[in-house]
Amino acid sequence: MDVEKFLEHHGIRENPFGAEEARHDPVFERLTLGGGMAHPEMIKILGNPDRPNTSVVFGEKGSGKTALRLLMARRIVEHNETSPDRRTLLVAYDDFNPILDTMGRNKARTGARRARDPDRLLASFRLEDHQDAILSGAVTKIVNALLGAPEQREKMMLPSGVDDKIKSMPRETRLDLLCLAALYDAPRGKGGVLDRWQRLRKKLGFGFSFRNALLQGLAALFTVLAAGLLLANIAKEKFGFENIEVPAWSFIAGSVLAAIAAVLWLGWLGRRMRIWRAARQLVKECPSIDRDPAQMRSILADIAPADRAAQVWPRRGGDGTNARYELTAKLLQALLPFGHNAIVVLVDRVDEPTLVAGRPERMRRLVWPMFDSKFLQQDGIGLKLLLPLELRYLILKEDATFFQEARLDKQSLVDRLAWTGAILYDLCSARLRACHGEKGSQISLTDLFEEGVGREALVDALGQMQQPRDAFKMMYAVLLEHCRNVPAEEPEYRIPRLTLETVRREQANRIQELQKGLSPA
Repeated sequence: MDVEKFLEHHGIRENPFGAEEARHDPVFERLTLGGGMAHPEMIKILGNPDRPNTSVVFGEKGSGKTALRLLMARRIVEHNETSPDRRTLLVAYDDFNPILDTMGRNKARTGARRARDPDRLLASFRLEDHQDAILSGAVTKIVNALLGAPEQREKMMLPSGVDDKIKSMPRETRLDLLCLAALYDAPRGKGGVLDRWQRLRKKLGFGFSFRNALLQGLAALFTVLAAGLLLANIAKEKFGFENIEVPAWSFIAGSVLAAIAAVLWLGWLGRRMRIWRAARQLVKECPSIDRDPAQMRSILADIAPADRAAQVWPRRGGDGTNARYELTAKLLQALLPFGHNAIVVLVDRVDEPTLVAGRPERMRRLVWPMFDSKFLQQDGIGLKLLLPLELRYLILKEDATFFQEARLDKQSLVDRLAWTGAILYDLCSARLRACHGEKGSQISLTDLFEEGVGREALVDALGQMQQPRDAFKMMYAVLLEHCRNVPAEEPEYRIPRLTLETVRREQANRIQELQKGLSPA
């Protein structure tokens, strides 16, 4: 018998248990839009969206970390819709491949050997690099909304009259936002960095910078005038052009103009050298940001020297200071006029980058810099670290100094994202109802089985699966096994206990072998 025919008999239009990845699961998406079922610790992990806290969650593959991330994102969107004056900016920090690729290119540009070695590159990943990448995600989202089409503004839920709000912002706040974009705006697709930079300058009311052009223009003008006067004197004195009338004061005037031109050119050159040096230092200090020195030089040249001097810039120094905290505070201040007073950062999929390839020690090198109490406890910033369970085992091996610096006791720690059989039963039943053709259907998992298979038997079987992905695999395998053993000419639309028990044993053995490392996921 065909599985689809079995499901159709029960009024189910699609397989509720076929998907294994929340990002590509239409059933989960429908459940999310309808409120959805959440893990019991969801409230603790999410906290209050407009006063976010940091949470650290450990879970096995398939335990629902990505589903939890997507559900938290949906809850934050709902919060923003109902609280227009206390919105929360959502930053997804779950794709590390572009960041690591950018770091590799930037370090290779400087000739660093670690750029070619994954272990060396990951070992060089600092807390500052994480902060830069997070700031880049937030700033790019803001610039997209300010410069993009109306749908971009709606996506970020910017209030109406954005242009008027920008005009009413203090110049200092607009300058902070401009300089944050200079450092961290990282567009993808159409519209390069420099094009967006020029458009953002105009949007924020900074327009064209005349200072550098004026200095260069005056230097060129005095050079031309000095050259004309001095050449006329040389032509008359050295080459005997007696018909050239040259005033007596022309040589002195030409010499004075030449001296002024030299001073102006030296000033212009000095300014260019300072910009060149600053651009090089910034690109070197922020290797996780996709910005080359030429782009940074062009951007810095458009910022007045006094404005540049008044700003905080990432610097490599020996005093132990970290300018990113002040830059983050400036970003939060710049968000206030747009109705956002907090930022939530969702950290996920740290085991998936190509350079990490699921290796616990490489994950450790990538994640450990973030275990800093000051970073995790920033006002107005909530980090949700959804981490593989392997990192929990590595944390237990750390010394007291690590725990003192990380202060995990203050981070809403979830040691293991565990699921009981009862929760998994309710989750499977919810998926059945989401796939049922009749809206508001009350179908449950027991309706697919013979009368002798009660809720307790299903709860026990699902409890042995321990997590959603394996629970769904078991249910799919039960459906498949039943349909294999029933001929289409004599269909049977209730699954017997024997089929459930057979598949349960097989799946339980698979999970045990997986936990022992004897079989793939």
